[in-house]
Amino acid sequence: RKKCLLCNNVLMIVAASIMGCSKISQSFEMILIGRFMCGVSLCVPLHHQYVGEISPKKLRGFANSTSSFFWSLGKALGQISGQRELLGSQTLWPMLMASCGLPALVQLVTLPFFPESPPYLLMHKGDQEGCKKAIRQLWGEGQHQAEIDDIMKEKATMKNTKILSVLELVKEPAFRWQLYMIVILTATIQLCGINAV
Repeated sequence: RKKCLLCNNVLMIVAASIMGCSKISQSFEMILIGRFMCGVSLCVPLHHQYVGEISPKKLRGFANSTSSFFWSLGKALGQISGQRELLGSQTLWPMLMASCGLPALVQLVTLPFFPESPPYLLMHKGDQEGCKKAIRQLWGEGQHQAEIDDIMKEKATMKNTKILSVLELVKEPAFRWQLYMIVILTATIQLCGINAV
């Protein structure tokens, strides 16, 4: 999880650099390439997953909701700073385009000081000691055996569950309606008024 987030941040910084240099290079194609790279990045789902896994159970819902809050806050700040009086002027818009690299840079610098997520260490790596160390670093000293037991139960459940590829998921009739709903919700999210809010 952590390595994937770090690589994703590098991708965002490269995208921001490409967009920021588009005016100097006099190439609108660089904006298209940079925006495509931003769209390809996995920031939102990775952030949800990592934050959910490193949070204690009692704070997990709150921690996951913070990403939605900051997502909306980022959109609002982007729209405000895009005004002509701020960064939306003819000379400053490259800085506005490159500003998406700033949060990625902050995360790239700070994330190495955070441990890998405990469920990832235990379920995928089989590193029980690393999991305990990560839990102590994240949640402090104390009895965390109940959380470790929950992760072990989840691991046992996952062993009996077949992981489907994307193609198998699309072909599976049992998941067809769920897939339709996800596609419709994702496609129509811009119509829900989140930008106005």
